[in-house]
Amino acid sequence: METKRALEKRLSRVRGFEEPQAEREQYSTPAEIASQLVHLADLQGDLDAVVVDLGTGTGVLAIGAALRGAERVIALDSDRNVLEEARRNEQRVGLPMKIDWLCGDGGRLPISLSNATVLMNPPFGAQRGNRGADRRFLDAASEIADTIYSIHNAGSREFVESFVGDHGGEVTHAYELAFDLTNQFEFHKKERATIRAECYRSSWRGT
Repeated sequence: METKRALEKRLSRVRGFEEPQAEREQYSTPAEIASQLVHLADLQGDLDAVVVDLGTGTGVLAIGAALRGAERVIALDSDRNVLEEARRNEQRVGLPMKIDWLCGDGGRLPISLSNATVLMNPPFGAQRGNRGADRRFLDAASEIADTIYSIHNAGSREFVESFVGDHGGEVTHAYELAFDLTNQFEFHKKERATIRAECYRSSWRGT
């Protein structure tokens, strides 16, 4: 992929959740947001490593990393049906490499790695029974990665910087995002809504 726009175009082929589950906070990451995150990771040289997508959903971040030539891509999700859709998305996009799709909890990793790069749009922990989900994912990511790209609910900067600092790293990049969502759950009152979010690059390199 030569440009971010070309990457976004390829990622627009990735299909989202057919039957999203509210309790799992299954919201699709739009191609525009995914391509921006992957493009930044590429510019920073963070794809010259094993890339792990925790809570991959239907695979857009993992597929984006593969398109940009990551050394190896591992994608993890606890929903087997969603992983099957991710595999179909891999075929729809047409990748230069195979992604390792694994079934497991992104907050309790079934893999052992070091010096990986994690890309993730974890559950925000907004649903009852899922509180603190983003912290669990950050905990898991920090066990295997020296660089983490993570998407969080708006207003999370103090939390993310405190977590990363307490674990000996630093937040090097942060920017705002806007998720345009359609009505997909019964508690949604509007046909369309925009959710504000934030993306962070956290690094342990040289610290």
